[in-house]
Amino acid sequence: MMKRRTAREKALQALFQMDMNEASPEDAIRNALDGQESDDYLEKLVNGTATHLAEIDAMISQHLENWTLDRLAKVELNILRLAAYELMYAEDVPANVAINEALEIAKRFADEKSAKFINGVLNQMKDSIESK
Repeated sequence: MMKRRTAREKALQALFQMDMNEASPEDAIRNALDGQESDDYLEKLVNGTATHLAEIDAMISQHLENWTLDRLAKVELNILRLAAYELMYAEDVPANVAINEALEIAKRFADEKSAKFINGVLNQMKDSIESK
């Protein structure tokens, strides 16, 4: 079994491919795995995000101040999508864990400025989800 952090990183790579190349979830997962064995959590993240993409993008859009989805860097957008999926649909993942994981991934695949931006958006999303 893959560590959840690894599953999230692979899921980000798969979502990024789906966004850039319109790859199917299955192909994108296979490419991200690069010969490794698949993982249930990885598949849940990618398929869940793909299934709920409209709701996830709507939620992200509501919390972008003076920004639009199409202005976001693709890496940032897909980190937000991944974390939004966990915040909205993964009941076994505490909100703070989803946010912290997104920040760690942002630091690795983007930069400190992106991480701060992502942190702000995700914390607003968390507050609005929790206040429902």
